[in-house]
Amino acid sequence: MKIGILLSGRGSNFKAIKSAIDKGEIPDTEIAVVISNKADAAGLAYAAECGLKTVYLNHKDFDGREAYDREIVKHLNDAGVQLVCLAGFMRIISPYFVEQFRNRIINIHPSLLPAFPGLDAQKQALEYGVRFAGCTVHFVDEKMDNGAIILQKCVPVLEDDTEESLSARILEQEHKAYPEAVRLIAEGRLKTEGRKVKII
Repeated sequence: MKIGILLSGRGSNFKAIKSAIDKGEIPDTEIAVVISNKADAAGLAYAAECGLKTVYLNHKDFDGREAYDREIVKHLNDAGVQLVCLAGFMRIISPYFVEQFRNRIINIHPSLLPAFPGLDAQKQALEYGVRFAGCTVHFVDEKMDNGAIILQKCVPVLEDDTEESLSARILEQEHKAYPEAVRLIAEGRLKTEGRKVKII
């Protein structure tokens, strides 16, 4: 299975996926291309250091979201990508992009969706006073943080937690959850029924 990674920053979840592949924890899988909308993204530099194919596309060079996404899709198709992993890609993708890779785009979000979608999820969780937070790996559809849930990891919220400390503990779980979700897909162990995803 060939994976395409989209990122905008440090790419820590990309690194977690790559590490799992390198260790043989995700069978018959390779990262075919890493694409970023930020030239200085640390994750893009790391991918280049690892000898992976990298692409920088500045969204400001395109006339609108769909035009930009069409170019991304072209690069993904050229690389033979079968699964797209959004790993800190700080852009909302267009309906065109979703349709081209329907049920083949996954994302990770730092909350137990459907709670606290969007930005600053950890801050939202603390302000709401929840006792548990976590992360969610989900399929991507046309709505933000809305697609069918693949798996979730939970962490307790401590009384002295700050946004930074909670984020750090959630990130540890993200680095476990994302490779696990990719492995389930690579092994053909997911069955989607409407909004429900069954592990078989």
